[in-house]
Amino acid sequence: MRAVVLGGSGFIGSAVAAGCAAAGWQVRTVSRRPGAADPSTHVVAADLTEPGAVRSAVADADVVFPLVLHTGGGTWRAADGAAAARVNVGVLTEVAEAAPSATIVFAGSTSQVGPRAPELVRGDEPDAPATPYDRQKTQAERIVLDAGGVSLRLPTVYGPAPGAVDRGVVTAMARRALAGDPLTVWGDGAMRRDLLFVDDVAAALLEAVPCARSLAGRSWVLGTGAGVSVRELFELVAAKVGALTGRPPVRVGSVPPPEHASAMDLRGLVADPGAFAAVTGWRPRTSLAEGVDRTVRAAISSVVSP
Repeated sequence: MRAVVLGGSGFIGSAVAAGCAAAGWQVRTVSRRPGAADPSTHVVAADLTEPGAVRSAVADADVVFPLVLHTGGGTWRAADGAAAARVNVGVLTEVAEAAPSATIVFAGSTSQVGPRAPELVRGDEPDAPATPYDRQKTQAERIVLDAGGVSLRLPTVYGPAPGAVDRGVVTAMARRALAGDPLTVWGDGAMRRDLLFVDDVAAALLEAVPCARSLAGRSWVLGTGAGVSVRELFELVAAKVGALTGRPPVRVGSVPPPEHASAMDLRGLVADPGAFAAVTGWRPRTSLAEGVDRTVRAAISSVVSP
């Protein structure tokens, strides 16, 4: 199996590339700034917005994982504009054209359902994307599905990121707590989130490949099926940092939501992966307690490392 991971040095991309290598596949990772990789991985440095770069990157691929993402300001809020659309949508258009016989496995977002969907989503809800990021994800997903590919919609992904940058909420809060800063939630922090460990995400993307014919033509949501409130999550991170450093946990307080907060920020969203599990047999294996422990330990290690 010849696998190409676009964005292979990123948070999720690096985990997927490692999983492909462990499965014995031939792996090519493509990134603008490649990082460390398995010795068996073919690492390519390329800007996929350059003419011909995508066609060269996916040549002879049996499966393509397009995991590139434009977040110019480090978050999905910066995904508006032509530059973001060129990466988040344009690259997918070129992948579909350049690799018509390859299986494309795309990573969408559970938030594509929009702010009026029920808190628990199962994958059959109508879409009403409300942010530029979600609208671009929906456009890209349509390209993939029309090409016969697979789309897995991800909830909040977290975990340690060796050799990559994790801008996720758990790592961010761990670093704040390590610095002794209080953690703040917007409002009462009661909105629930579904957190999925990065290794479980990578496993799902890989397990979609042999089931691609059964999965093609629609999107599938991934998650744990169980949510945790933002306040409870922050308190868990603060307690874990305190336990591992021998210091009292930092305070978790509340602030009013900022003006730029969207409706998606202030609502709960939990994903039931039952439909995907029924087809593939996949299930999440990392509990929230274990995942937070591993993520906080990695954050501590990055602080104390030279």
